[in-house]
Amino acid sequence: MKKILVLGSVSVHVKLIKAAQEMGIYTITTDNVPYEDSPGKKVADEYWNLNIYDVDGIVEKAKESEIDGVISGWLDPCQRPYFQICKELKLPCYGDEEQFFKMTDKHAFKKMCKENGVDTIDEFSERDIKAGNVEFPVFVKPVDSRGSRGQNVCYTMEELLSAMEIAKSESSNGDILVEKYMSGSREFHVTYFFVDGEPYLLRTSDNYCGAEDMHMEKVVSCAVMPSRYTKRYIETVHSNVVKMFKKLGIKNGPIFMQGFEDNGRFRFFDPGLRFPGVDYELVFKKVFNVDLMKAMIQIALYGKTDIEIPREAAFINGFRAAVLYLTVRACTIAHLGGEMEVSANGNVISYLPRCKEGEKIVWAYNVNQRLGEADLLCANTEELINTINFVNSTLTATDANGEDVIFARFDTSRIDR
Repeated sequence: MKKILVLGSVSVHVKLIKAAQEMGIYTITTDNVPYEDSPGKKVADEYWNLNIYDVDGIVEKAKESEIDGVISGWLDPCQRPYFQICKELKLPCYGDEEQFFKMTDKHAFKKMCKENGVDTIDEFSERDIKAGNVEFPVFVKPVDSRGSRGQNVCYTMEELLSAMEIAKSESSNGDILVEKYMSGSREFHVTYFFVDGEPYLLRTSDNYCGAEDMHMEKVVSCAVMPSRYTKRYIETVHSNVVKMFKKLGIKNGPIFMQGFEDNGRFRFFDPGLRFPGVDYELVFKKVFNVDLMKAMIQIALYGKTDIEIPREAAFINGFRAAVLYLTVRACTIAHLGGEMEVSANGNVISYLPRCKEGEKIVWAYNVNQRLGEADLLCANTEELINTINFVNSTLTATDANGEDVIFARFDTSRIDR
């Protein structure tokens, strides 16, 4: 029996672990998350409590256990350790050192984009800031953080200087970016999957973020697929993006980019040599009967995959899909309700709870504010809107006083019909 090691044991990795088990592969997962808070450890055949950054410890344990493959394709923190571990074990890895650097370091990514004719967001250097040559509002963020941590919108120099210190504290090397704040522009995501050097556009999405007056403007509350801009993106930008990734030497595996649609131009700001950290791959499997998780397992074991992806995959055969989040205020959650009803809905492909009863939630104004994630697949836009409204009205979360702690339910009137 082959053995595979999955780096990370959070809920987004459960589908990967289950796919490996369906292939008859012995699964092991590792991180420093306690067992009771770890969905992955509860379904894997074996688990370790080694931190993903403990490369030496994991390599030693993997040699003892005679691991045949290592994989991690959904979370940023796992990506560089994943490469280092594969390198030490001489096992297949879907990226190399340069690729992971350019797809996790935002400065390196923006430089690569500019060299390949792919638009990015205008940026202000620390020299510009010291000279007062800044056009407010601006958006400040660490060069390599995740989950909206250390990110802030600033309208004054005082706010900017404070936000820069916060961003530096969340950056692994103290490097940050100060960019033009794209107020009024639509956030737009793309995901690709490479097979033997050939790129396939898997997903485009229109991402609707939270309200600025709630300080949630940097956190997606609903992503709707396919994006209304898909055809324009394919006609105007797709070829340059593909050329850029081929030049980078991508052969197999996932890539995603976050950006904005800005009056006909697509400006990208954040990359990942991985899938976005959601369960959309289960939606994809439902539509096409193509298992991207099993493809990742094949890559981990053999360095390649025999997966066949439809060329028009991004249009999901005319269906509409969404990844929906509800967010909660600072509280201690006393009771959760409606999760079983939501999971049982035929249009809900996956529901991932992010909180549990008794958990204390603090104001972080990032992804830690999320109650859960619902991945939806519907026949058309109207059915999608009805399903989102069903989830909004069915999921409940209350504190010890019985008061509703969900402070943001997505307004479906924002969806483009």
